[in-house]
Amino acid sequence: MFEHSTKIRVRYGETDQMGYMYYGNYAEFYEVGRVEMLRSLGLTYAGMEANGIMMPVMEMSCKYLKPARYDEEITVRVMMDKMPGVTIHFKYELFNEKQELIHTGETLLCFVKMATLRPCLPDREFLEKLKPFFK
Repeated sequence: MFEHSTKIRVRYGETDQMGYMYYGNYAEFYEVGRVEMLRSLGLTYAGMEANGIMMPVMEMSCKYLKPARYDEEITVRVMMDKMPGVTIHFKYELFNEKQELIHTGETLLCFVKMATLRPCLPDREFLEKLKPFFK
């Protein structure tokens, strides 16, 4: 299993009139978490795209337990519990400053060759960097 956490502060423009983070912005927090998780391994979306691979989201689900509020620093924990193949599955847990679990979610992404727009396996470097976490 591989997991990584990053912190993001809820900005004013991400909230509604009640000071709660707008529900659609949680997906953006997922993306920041995923990008930072991969960056922690020395991998980047830009690098993958330069190698001709993109990762569109195929499925997303989430559960809102408590609101994320304006100016709170949110911890986004991203977990990958199995080695990716053609698809890669991420789980998310968001915690407020009191370390209360406020949100859970999951996404399923697919590796796609940009030249053909067909599903593919991730490149060797990607898999090699993840292998130590799944022995």
